Amino acid sequence: MYLIPIDKWARFFRIVSQNGGPFKALYKLWRTDTLKEGKLMGVDCSGNKYYENKNYMMGRSRWVDYAPNVKLEYDASQVTPEWFGWLHYKTDRLPSEDCAKYRLYSCCWCHRWLLPHSENMSGTSEAYYPYSTVRSHINVWDGTYLFNYQLKIKGD
Repeated sequence: MYLIPIDKWARFFRIVSQNGGPFKALYKLWRTDTLKEGKLMGVDCSGNKYYENKNYMMGRSRWVDYAPNVKLEYDASQVTPEWFGWLHYKTDRLPSEDCAKYRLYSCCWCHRWLLPHSENMSGTSEAYYPYSTVRSHINVWDGTYLFNYQLKIKGD
């Protein structure tokens, strides 16, 4: 029986050092509520870092560290489509190893019609609202008309 669990302390210091030292680890703990250790699998065009640790249970062994420029405004829609499949266990191939994605993104003809990835802006001031060319069929009732006739009030 050990009074000092050396292996637990060693793992703690390894996690803290992998997360950038004590101050960055505290910032990351405050930002994401967890500290994990894992192998860096890649980085996308937005600066998000993708990690994997096969010692964790399935469903929690892959995760993303969002780019520092988004601060606390990170959102799941900031994950690029190339990494979405890998992150959600749809494939075990990294985007750099998948020949279909490689051919798609290396073809100059495809880049003419592919838009760059953008996050979902719903609920913000930059959300998309379509312009309607049709007159609205729903009118707000102001209380003075009933069935498009003005109410006759006694005494008028």
